[in-house]
Amino acid sequence: EVQLVESGGGLVQAGGSLRLSCAASGFTLDKYAIGWFRQAPGKEREGVSYISSSDVYYEDSVKGRFTISSDNAKNTVYLQMNSLKPEDTAVYYCAATVRVVAWWSPNEYDYWGQGTQVTVSS
Repeated sequence: EVQLVESGGGLVQAGGSLRLSCAASGFTLDKYAIGWFRQAPGKEREGVSYISSSDVYYEDSVKGRFTISSDNAKNTVYLQMNSLKPEDTAVYYCAATVRVVAWWSPNEYDYWGQGTQVTVSS
């Protein structure tokens, strides 16, 4: 059974940092790409970052602040978030796909985690 479990969310002040983890089971990361998404109240789910065996992408507003990485030995993908802003407040999800054309589109992904809340206070 394919499963993704996010952790690491929490409450942090503006300018602070958090590291999110996405632990995968039922498949290995060398065969799947992982995307991080976020959804704020009243807004659509948006792509934040993406990692595959060959590519890494970031949404413009997080470039230079967020870093995505993968530890294949632990079958876990991380999202290091620095210089957090109140507008980063959202539920963050990781998702897995075998093949993607538009990495930022939630429709491209087959499996999703349950999400972890990130709240940035001003």
